[in-house]
Amino acid sequence: MGRAFEYRRAAKEKRWDKMSKLFPKLGKAITMAAKEGGSDPDMNATLRTAIKNAKSQNMPKDNIEAAIKRATAKDAETFSEMNYEGKGPHGVLVFVECATDNPTRTVANVKSYFNKAGGSVVPNGSLEYMFNRKSVFEFEKTEDMDLEEMELELIDGGLDEIEQLEDKVFVYGDYTAFGSLSSGLEAMNIDVQKSNLQRIPTQPVEFTEEQLIDIEKMLDKIEDDDDIQQVFTNIA
Repeated sequence: MGRAFEYRRAAKEKRWDKMSKLFPKLGKAITMAAKEGGSDPDMNATLRTAIKNAKSQNMPKDNIEAAIKRATAKDAETFSEMNYEGKGPHGVLVFVECATDNPTRTVANVKSYFNKAGGSVVPNGSLEYMFNRKSVFEFEKTEDMDLEEMELELIDGGLDEIEQLEDKVFVYGDYTAFGSLSSGLEAMNIDVQKSNLQRIPTQPVEFTEEQLIDIEKMLDKIEDDDDIQQVFTNIA
């Protein structure tokens, strides 16, 4: 598949293996969910999802419980959710989602990452139409799982499509259908491993091996920042 593909895959694995960076991001998502909707996961679907995502990344139970407790502490930090859009090396489009207790610091850092890579941050809303915001659920395909029946069960809950890649199943729906799809999968006793809101490019672009290496260097810098929760690109 090419040297750049192997480089990108290895770089991705290396990034997400950095537990010292990953766990704080997962913990922040849990704290924000608990602060917004309460600390009982049975009554807070967003918190339940955040906990499940953390467990899928092997985040220790103690870390999860600590993140929930931080939401109810008297001196609990207040996080602001912010988005930034930019153009990186070779014209790649990048959508950055942040959760920060210091917006001034975050915007300065994000601009720095783009500028140093020869790109720039663009006004919010400039790239919104270039991405479709989707609810995405991932789980293992089992032998007794009937995907056609599952599709019929979920269609009224906002399902767009179901995709199977080897032993993995991906369920896609509009971002507004996250709650109904999550509830539908729970009702079918599906053990969802990962679920989140993603921004999927409407017009994915193919880049050369050399271009991808330049792009990946910038993405490394962005994703290493503790304030960055998710990064999306228009890379095919």
